Amino acid sequence: MTTNNLSLPGIPGPWPGSGERPLSARDYGLPDERDLLALFGGRSHPQGTPDPAYAPKVVPYGQDIAVPSGATVQRLGTASSSVPAPLARVGHVPVEQIRADFPILSEQVDGKPLVWLDNAATTQRPRQVIDRISHFFLHENSNIHRAAHTLAARSTDAYEAARDKVARFIGAGSSDNIVFVRGTTEGLNLIAQSYVKPLLRPGDEIILTLLEHHANIVPWQLVAQETGAVIRVAPVDEHGQLIIEEYVRLFNDKTRFVSATHVSNALGTVTPIQELVAIAHRFGVRIAIDGAQSISHIPVNVTTLDADFFVFSGHKIFGPTGIGVVYGKKDVLEEARPYQGGGNMIADVTFELTRYQPAPNKFEAGTGNIADAVGLGAAIDYVTALGIENIAQYEHALLEYGIEKLSRIPGLKLIGTAAQKTSVLSFVLQGHENEAIGRYLSQAGIAVRSGHHCAQPILRHFGYESTVRPSLAFYNTPQEIDFLAEKISQLAAR
Repeated sequence: MTTNNLSLPGIPGPWPGSGERPLSARDYGLPDERDLLALFGGRSHPQGTPDPAYAPKVVPYGQDIAVPSGATVQRLGTASSSVPAPLARVGHVPVEQIRADFPILSEQVDGKPLVWLDNAATTQRPRQVIDRISHFFLHENSNIHRAAHTLAARSTDAYEAARDKVARFIGAGSSDNIVFVRGTTEGLNLIAQSYVKPLLRPGDEIILTLLEHHANIVPWQLVAQETGAVIRVAPVDEHGQLIIEEYVRLFNDKTRFVSATHVSNALGTVTPIQELVAIAHRFGVRIAIDGAQSISHIPVNVTTLDADFFVFSGHKIFGPTGIGVVYGKKDVLEEARPYQGGGNMIADVTFELTRYQPAPNKFEAGTGNIADAVGLGAAIDYVTALGIENIAQYEHALLEYGIEKLSRIPGLKLIGTAAQKTSVLSFVLQGHENEAIGRYLSQAGIAVRSGHHCAQPILRHFGYESTVRPSLAFYNTPQEIDFLAEKISQLAAR
């Protein structure tokens, strides 16, 4: 066995049938982490130790981020009880041990070690997820819910076990509340077309927020165009946080539905989602929550939130692409119409009448993405073993460290400075085009996103067409933040 396996209680090692040891980059004639360690004299990062001028702290999620001079931040007045701790562990697990479990983090880009800071676009996959998908194709591959043979039973068990894991992870009352879809975008379209559209009449209103990703805008525009409904938008303040008083004023007797993000993908703002839900319910209105950017960063309990719908993508939580989840309360799923028609979702078909299965099968027409659902289950196992609370604390401290470092750079302006914030460091740099900054950082091996992030309305609210967006995950390190700040500082000095 190689020595770089993550040995966490509750996280499985290589799956049976995957070989005596996990594959490494060396198997393909490429350098792996051991070669990079040797190249850098035994250190996994060329950037050195974290800046000693900054003492990293674990700031419990829910408390304010401390932003130094140079980046004004809203203060909510929450008490500080931060505990000094090195930014080296997630819970009790060393970050370097976690990093060794992600093969792609040993990759080189143009001869430079990869620094993956594009986690808001997609997260990387641990070996456990890769091996689990491989094991599925080696030992379980079959269609589900039909046939009496052994592989069909294995495949069905694996698929439904993944559904159970998702339900437990987000605090759903039952796995029957969990619908598998391709991702957040399809999930929001399903809700718009299957549940909301039949409710709408000309002049009815749908409330969104200015923070939304295009995937939580365009589906509602489509149903509004088809029904004559009207979209109303809750504004934000100068820091990028929702103005609750203005949100409340949008409700009236024509309000039929609300759809709101939990965390802004462009700014990192954590919305007061519990309050948004409670206000909507006070007016007798259902609400959907876009959880694409919250699911891997902060604890989510849909029962505590009293969410009517909650949607997320697997690839945002260290799982495969092409798989996502719609959580729905039992009654709303019963009320919603089927999204598509086909096999798997029917109870009986004649040319005169079709009877559908109950949820979740009612919404899963045809052969689903079985293998990637199983991979999502493995990703949930991985995150569960680390502990989402531990992840939230580590990332919150790392975000605070990143804000402090970037705020020192002359000409750099952070976009989105809400006190409640996670994982995202959107910025612009005076005198430099955002796309050029992205290319410059890529030449150093640093992967960030530059552009409008499919969130043009919120960026235009701040007067920008695009930003540069480093975004964090639990496998990122303060050394990587230092390296990012160093390269931006060099560019700013030109």
